[in-house]
Amino acid sequence: MIGIIDYGMGNLHSVSKALERLGYEYKITDSIEELVDMDGLILPGVGAFPDAMKILQETGLAAFIQDWTYAKRPLLGICLGMQLLFQESEEHETTKGIGLLPGRVERFSGKDVDGSTYKVPHMGWNLLSFTQPKHPLIKNVEEDHVYFVHSYYVKTDEEQVLLATAQYGGELVPAIVGHGSVVATQFHPEKSSTVGMQILENYCKWVEGMKEDD
Repeated sequence: MIGIIDYGMGNLHSVSKALERLGYEYKITDSIEELVDMDGLILPGVGAFPDAMKILQETGLAAFIQDWTYAKRPLLGICLGMQLLFQESEEHETTKGIGLLPGRVERFSGKDVDGSTYKVPHMGWNLLSFTQPKHPLIKNVEEDHVYFVHSYYVKTDEEQVLLATAQYGGELVPAIVGHGSVVATQFHPEKSSTVGMQILENYCKWVEGMKEDD
């Protein structure tokens, strides 16, 4: 079963409905006692980084997520849920993240190197470019357009965590990241048509495979 972490700032309905369409069982909960019994977790997110981290720390969910991944159990972050997995964010104020992946969350500048401007937030469909196409999350997935909504993006010097990128406003945006049992998407797979649904299904199959290997 997939556990969807409910900390009050996630796109719970759309994620759960996507899992329903794929035929996978799930449970939406904020209970660590329930989450620990799940086969895999999804950390969704919509809103501001500092607010999210405050809730995750106060509820003990941040420490639980760290322990979960240190035990090499599968986790998928989505949108803000992806950004929270990195070391820190500059949104509103410098805030430490859960720290599972190396990198910093910064705001799009809105200005390209040639002096032209681009819209912030990045909202709409953008093309994926795979950097590790054999990774289980994107295996047999086409490089196609997916749906983004964000004003902040991850900057990382560790190329090994990049699974896919997207170009926006002169910036190479980490669109899918992963290391070990942790994977995440900056875009919303549950709102990204066939490609997004295939990525979600790949995650669920990956969870099943990891459970069988235990």
